[in-house]
Amino acid sequence: MRLRITWKRALSLITLATVPVAAAVFVTENAQAAVPAPPSGFTLTWSDDFNGAANTGIDQGLWKYDTGPGSTFGTGEIETMTSSTSNVHYDGQGHLVLQANHSGSDPRGGWTSGRVETQAATFGAAPGGVVRMESVLQQPDVNTSNGAGYWPAFWMLGAPLRSGVSWPGSGEVDIMEDINGRSSVFGTLHCGVSPGGPCNESTGIGSGERACSGCQTGFHDYAVEIDRSTSPEQIRFYLDGSNYFTIQATQVDATTWANAVDHPFYIIYDLAMGGGFPDAFGGGPTAATVSGGKLVVDSVAVYNKGPGGGGGTTPASGQTITGPGGKCVDVSGDDTGSDGAAVQLWDCQSGAKDQHWTWSGQTLQTLGRCLDIAGGVNAAGTKLQLATCNNGGYQNWVSQPDGSLRNPATGRCVDSPSGATANGTRLQIWDCNGSGAQKFTIGTPIYGPGGKCVDVAGDDTGGDGAAVQLWDCQQATSVDQKWTWNGQTLRSLGRCLDIAGGANAAGTKLQLATCNGGGYQNWVVDGDGSMSNPTTGRCIDSPSGATGNGTRLQIWDCNGSGAQKFALA
Repeated sequence: MRLRITWKRALSLITLATVPVAAAVFVTENAQAAVPAPPSGFTLTWSDDFNGAANTGIDQGLWKYDTGPGSTFGTGEIETMTSSTSNVHYDGQGHLVLQANHSGSDPRGGWTSGRVETQAATFGAAPGGVVRMESVLQQPDVNTSNGAGYWPAFWMLGAPLRSGVSWPGSGEVDIMEDINGRSSVFGTLHCGVSPGGPCNESTGIGSGERACSGCQTGFHDYAVEIDRSTSPEQIRFYLDGSNYFTIQATQVDATTWANAVDHPFYIIYDLAMGGGFPDAFGGGPTAATVSGGKLVVDSVAVYNKGPGGGGGTTPASGQTITGPGGKCVDVSGDDTGSDGAAVQLWDCQSGAKDQHWTWSGQTLQTLGRCLDIAGGVNAAGTKLQLATCNNGGYQNWVSQPDGSLRNPATGRCVDSPSGATANGTRLQIWDCNGSGAQKFTIGTPIYGPGGKCVDVAGDDTGGDGAAVQLWDCQQATSVDQKWTWNGQTLRSLGRCLDIAGGANAAGTKLQLATCNGGGYQNWVVDGDGSMSNPTTGRCIDSPSGATGNGTRLQIWDCNGSGAQKFALA
């Protein structure tokens, strides 16, 4: 269970204006392409090319499911969104698949499908900069004869929504929508207030229907750019590289635009069935609507261009990996990151993109490439490099409870030769030995009352039942003060933040425990800065607001007090 938004993208009931956008299909029907190279002047900020094993669920380090009946989304949908691999899965060929399935004899009932959104809500344009969100995908292979009711979408919502700011004021950008197998695309901005308002909600400010020949049968490239470098600011919509629709900031008042656009976003894919938008174009599903239609996503990427037209000035996303001497794992070459670039230690720099890494499955990625063992060699002493992600075993890494990073294919760990800490020290693989030369901590601190950090008792040992407490922040050296999200779990030392004893009473202490998929290990960041457990409905709490080292954390009735303010950096 998680906090639920009780509406979905608003109805894009846009005036029919069917005009050609692009004449050629962008890529072939069986695309399995790498993430597109950054456009001129842009740098890659984040990406996923969905290289999961066939018939497995999403990487919950990057994505989260949004499940439940479509009737709760506020747009008349009739499907139920699930986390089942029959509805959401990787196909083993570099694709994410959302599939709508029907059972029973009622064409308006019995539908299940999938909807996912990024864990991160950090994708936006800095003042004076530009952000581009781009995805190569294939719409469901249906047509107007058998596709009534299908409603696929690639879209994004403003990050303030997750902090309690209401829709549509928080902003929504629909990058790709299609309905009823019409081989078309709609692009829309939702903003202001609903109904009506400066953005004509719930219709929004939209492109109208634009023809997209072959969109149901082949892969195409859909993108949007939010440009804050021009005056007035713009949102530009693209199909296969062609700018087919532009919205100017001057089309609404300055406050409405700033509230809807000038902040980060998170990305969503979903395959809805039925609803007000399909109904506006003939309705569905009907008895002729086919079951099993798929939205197939080949890649998604976010690119940024900094103020002044250059790249690299936007905030770095991802997490740092702290190694020996408190140095950061870095890529030589100042954010260029070509194949074969050395992976090394260097002084930590908050703005260095090549020091910020993201998990994708078992790979660690930065600058659009993967941490790799050079030359495909498994010998101790083989150097580490950055390389194009290839789904091979020499690019897989697993965090160990002792703070090391182990490569399962070789059985060896990331290592700094002889424990060296100098800038430029080239990292290698070596026999795992638990030494300080192999302590590489990925994650971020959780700051609690008094500026203390959430810590695990026992100095980085972290066995089952270890107390979770407050302690002076020691980010350079304390592995057990680094936490990472995995779905709704918070992890350190290879284990999960847990409520002791499976009890839900106020005052129950927190501990570290083996991850078990249970509800007592799920946490949600709330709009008031607290972190709640959906199963118990209670929040992480420091008893009476205590800030002393060793203060054991607990769950308590959520009250918004300073004792419950816990911020993941």
